Amino acid sequence: MSGHDHGDDGVSRRKVLECMTWAGTGVLWTITGGVPRSLGIIDSAQAKTAAAPGMTFLQISDSHVGFDKPANPNALGTLEEAVNKINAMPAKPSFMIHTGDITHLSKAAEFDNAERIISQSKLDVHYVPGEHDFLDEEVKFYRERYGRGTKGAGWYSFDAGGVHFIGLVNVVDLKAGGLGNLGAEQLAWLEDDLRGKSKSTPIVLFAHIPLWTVYPEWGWGTEDGGRALEYVKGFGSVTVLNGHIHQVMQKVEGNVTFHTARSTAFPQPAPGAAPSPGPMKVEDARLRSMLGVASVNFKQNEQQLAIIDTPLQG
Repeated sequence: MSGHDHGDDGVSRRKVLECMTWAGTGVLWTITGGVPRSLGIIDSAQAKTAAAPGMTFLQISDSHVGFDKPANPNALGTLEEAVNKINAMPAKPSFMIHTGDITHLSKAAEFDNAERIISQSKLDVHYVPGEHDFLDEEVKFYRERYGRGTKGAGWYSFDAGGVHFIGLVNVVDLKAGGLGNLGAEQLAWLEDDLRGKSKSTPIVLFAHIPLWTVYPEWGWGTEDGGRALEYVKGFGSVTVLNGHIHQVMQKVEGNVTFHTARSTAFPQPAPGAAPSPGPMKVEDARLRSMLGVASVNFKQNEQQLAIIDTPLQG
């Protein structure tokens, strides 16, 4: 999405509305027979009961443990609130995915604090790094905790409930404001990982920075994300989960549903709505309505996948 108007507001609002769905308290998506459709905005009470029986997993993102600026002086506290919300779910999810920026400054104590809180969910957690997790000189704190058994900078895949999950890394050598990048080595691995998979296998790709171009002026996209998406083109059901932009956006292109998650730490402005991205201060009463988690349900026999966003409050 890179269209522009010639008017004063710069970004084409029409183009924004054409290529993404803005979500409020929760949007339920289903994928049946590889065809996605939105069931519309739902409130959190409905969201808890809407998902059909089947495999459910959670997405959590952008915890930024260690952040303490006015946008949220207690990011660790809101992460704990998110975990408490997870623990209160009526049905225990199969596992959790964290799509990066676990910490704010890649400090050992920040990783320790994040692990202390997230482990209270008693769920298996599959991580990919955000750029804030790669700030220490040797990137050793992330790799020591989450890099074992992965390839390259931390990419890997696994199977669960009939779905093939692929964790990608697009934050290596990221320049401020620059687009994410996967690189030739990772793309070759991805192509090989998918080789021989049945085209009826549902695929979930997850990475920190969106693989689709949300707003290139702010680096909200991945330079070679299109190459990765070419490899999943022939599969009937593909879901792409990302973080980084701290707000819910969804888009459907053919067989692929793209979904970005809220942060548990602080919101960021909508594309083009501010001079630059970054922590956005809102009224204290609104903060928790702009933070949250996502649950994803997959019912194997019906090829159905639903994404439900639930804010911490509201």
